[in-house]
Amino acid sequence: MIRQTPSLPGIFITGTSTGVGKTYIGVLLAKALTEKQFPVVPRKPVESGCDFVQGELLPSDAQALMQAAAYGGTLADVCPYRFQPPISPARAARLAHTQLTTEQLVDACLDNSEGHFLLVEGAGGFYSPITGDGLNADLAVALQLPVLLVAENTLGVLNQVLLNVEAIRTRGLELAGIVLNKLNDDPDGQMDNATDLREQLDCGVYLQEFNRSQLSDALIDAIATRTL
Repeated sequence: MIRQTPSLPGIFITGTSTGVGKTYIGVLLAKALTEKQFPVVPRKPVESGCDFVQGELLPSDAQALMQAAAYGGTLADVCPYRFQPPISPARAARLAHTQLTTEQLVDACLDNSEGHFLLVEGAGGFYSPITGDGLNADLAVALQLPVLLVAENTLGVLNQVLLNVEAIRTRGLELAGIVLNKLNDDPDGQMDNATDLREQLDCGVYLQEFNRSQLSDALIDAIATRTL
C-alpha cells in the first residue's frame, strides 16, 4: 500500500504541460526557502530526457533543484529514476523494460525527508502519466502536499489553468497558487491573464516577471499558511 503523509510540510510543483518552467520556479523557491533557513529536501523522483555524462544519465532538473537547496544528500536521493528519451517517464520506463510504480516514487520522495520542507517537482502536466500505474495527480494525492501550478503566460492559458484547477480540486488537493511564466513575447499587449484568472479563482496568481525576491516571498507567504 502507498504511504500517505497528511501532515508533511512541503509543496508539489506541477504544470499545465511540459516545458512551462516548473524547474525554474522550483529552483527559485528552493533558494529562497534555504536562504530563510528552512531546510529543504528537493525531490524530482523521476526524470526523462537525461543526457549521458561520464557514462551515466544526468537529470539536469534534479541537479538544479539540489544545488538551489544546498542539499547535503546525493543526486540519487533527489532523482533515483532516470531515462534518456525525452518522453513521458511512464513510456520511457516501459521502453527500458523497467518497472516504475507510484509507490516507488512516493517512497523516493519521503525517504530521509522527516522534519524538512519537502519540495517535489512532477514530470509533465498534472494528468500526465508518470508511472505505469499512475499520473502526476496520483503522486500528489499520495503525498498529500499542496499544489503549486505553473503555466505559460500565453493565449489559451485561461482554459488550461481552469481545467487543471478543477482537476486538482477534484482530487481533494489544496491549491497553493498559480505562477504564470513568460516564455515568449506576448502575442497581444492587451492580454492580462493574471487579472482574468484572479477574477475566476480564490487563490494567488503570480507573474514570473515579478522581481525574483518579490515572487519568491509571495510564494513562500502563500505556502506558509498551508504547510509551514
